Amino acid sequence: MTDTDVLRRIEGFSLTTAEILYRLPDHPRLLQSYIWQDYDLAPRFPKLTDFLGFWAANLEGALYRVRVAHRRLIAPQEFSFVAGELRLH
Repeated sequence: MTDTDVLRRIEGFSLTTAEILYRLPDHPRLLQSYIWQDYDLAPRFPKLTDFLGFWAANLEGALYRVRVAHRRLIAPQEFSFVAGELRLH
């Protein structure tokens, strides 16, 4: 791990995974999946937003849905067991 990686983690950057579903240009009724990963900053996701902007401006496949996974969206410390029940904080 480099010094730059450590600084980015301190700033809150963490591995972000996005599943991007898009319509095939020649067959718009069919969906294709693309997995994108990079270190990004939740909850605004500037790198992912830039990538999706690039996609919309330069690629023919229309975006259908984007699902994002990032450790700050849901993390184990956000859950607790209380009297046998799982509760979100």
